[in-house]
Amino acid sequence: MNYWLIKTEPRAYSIDDLAKDKKTPWTGVRNFQARNFMRDQMTVGNRVLFYHSGVERSIMGIARVSSQSQPDPTQFVRKSPYYEPRATNKIPIWYMVTFSFVKKFKKRIPLSHLKIRSGLAGMELLRRGSRLSIQPVSEKNFKVIETLESL
Repeated sequence: MNYWLIKTEPRAYSIDDLAKDKKTPWTGVRNFQARNFMRDQMTVGNRVLFYHSGVERSIMGIARVSSQSQPDPTQFVRKSPYYEPRATNKIPIWYMVTFSFVKKFKKRIPLSHLKIRSGLAGMELLRRGSRLSIQPVSEKNFKVIETLESL
């Protein structure tokens, strides 16, 4: 089992939106490393930390990967801000998975709290300058974060 963290601006799509929608296709990712994670490593059932970036900068809850990777349809829509003129149906460039809601934490876990917590060594989110919107999380770090929610 792989574990992940996904970042999103809550104004664009929040944990509350995911709770209401139950699941959502994660379209519009335009970073090759994040694309490769979705295309090559995410599998159905993987657990995902849902992180609000921007002002909140907090882990808000848990989602899970609920579909295998598939071409991101927004790359083919000419009027989409995510249109990719080089992409074809035979050779797509961008991929996506679908995330399903698991739970919203009773209290958010702020980045500032994570930075001072022991047991989270090596977590990409805590690296200075880390901006990747999808990142792997170790099983150990995932479990530490799950316990923080109940404190």
